[in-house]
Amino acid sequence: MAIIWDPPLDPEASSWRDTARQIAHEYLAPRAAALDRDQRYPRETVSLLHDCGIATMFIPKEYGGGGATLTAFCAVVEELAQACASSSAIVATLQLGAWPLLRAGSAAQKQTYITGLTRQRQAISFALSEQQAGSDPSNMQTLATPEDGGWRLRGTKRWIGGGGECAHYIVFAQTEPGLGRRGIAAYMVAADAQGVCSEAREDKMGMRGTVNSSVVLDTWVPAHAMIGVPGKALRLALEALNVGRIVVAAQSNGIALAAFHAAAKRAAVRTTFGEALINHQGIGFQLADVATRLSAGRMLAYETARHFDTGKDVALIGAQAKLFCSEAAHDAVDIGVQVFGAEGFVKPSLVERLYRDQRATEIYEGTSEIQRLVIARAIHAEFNNEEQA
Repeated sequence: MAIIWDPPLDPEASSWRDTARQIAHEYLAPRAAALDRDQRYPRETVSLLHDCGIATMFIPKEYGGGGATLTAFCAVVEELAQACASSSAIVATLQLGAWPLLRAGSAAQKQTYITGLTRQRQAISFALSEQQAGSDPSNMQTLATPEDGGWRLRGTKRWIGGGGECAHYIVFAQTEPGLGRRGIAAYMVAADAQGVCSEAREDKMGMRGTVNSSVVLDTWVPAHAMIGVPGKALRLALEALNVGRIVVAAQSNGIALAAFHAAAKRAAVRTTFGEALINHQGIGFQLADVATRLSAGRMLAYETARHFDTGKDVALIGAQAKLFCSEAAHDAVDIGVQVFGAEGFVKPSLVERLYRDQRATEIYEGTSEIQRLVIARAIHAEFNNEEQA
């Protein structure tokens, strides 16, 4: 019997996971430490992920993608994250950027941009966050003003995944200051368009094989570049983040699995005071807690993905999955470092790298505080309705 619960996958999802497992073992894991050390975006890894189909597995087959379920995608992300968290984040970024277009793009837009992703390998980056509009996107300052039958976009986006490495951005901008979320629209913007500049790549604590940069905009786009109309675009962004949170839950579980396996193996063979480290309750009990939370987290993440695949609303359960799995992963990597002691605190060390990589999972796609806010509002709404009834 496995210590950690393993999800029952259908044959298609199992096949995707097997592909990811092979690539992770043979290619990603041996290179992960060097990517982290050099903070280098691995274009060759991206090419490999396209070659095997993983990079576009979430795209419907009619546009040249793999047509995979979210359950299969989460299984792949979890597998990649165990070997190289950065590589799993690259795949997640590709999915996040394409989602609004898949959800709300016109037939012509999908034919242009989605087939560009599958055939020309042209990534789309999700450009929502700003310096003063991270957890509160309705406060964004990037403006879209009518000009010559199209729109002039002016502003700066921050922490954009894939910034400078993508072919297009989906940019969210305010069409009328003071309207908040009701005035936000979304536009497709070519990364090489005049007045679009990617700069200030972040020197990050973890996930150092990914790239996050600022994108400065003073550019004109035609009217047909609009994806989400004012009043509906922010909802579109939040729907994308709802899906992204499930993916981050799976990524968190992958990182936690890597930390648990390393720590458990170390604790089983390392001796102190004449006993295996795991036989000391201070260590053994902590590992037991991690194993239990990992099983629970995987159950929650995969059930949430299944909810999405069967057409159910995942806004609430997705927030719960992201919150639980990311914070459980925090405990797993912390215990991993503790079990290795001084060796876990210095470079190069697997658990030291996992410790830094994991921290992002509690921040992007909505901080833990935002997830608690979503859940608390749902509680308030349910019990307030019961009281009124």
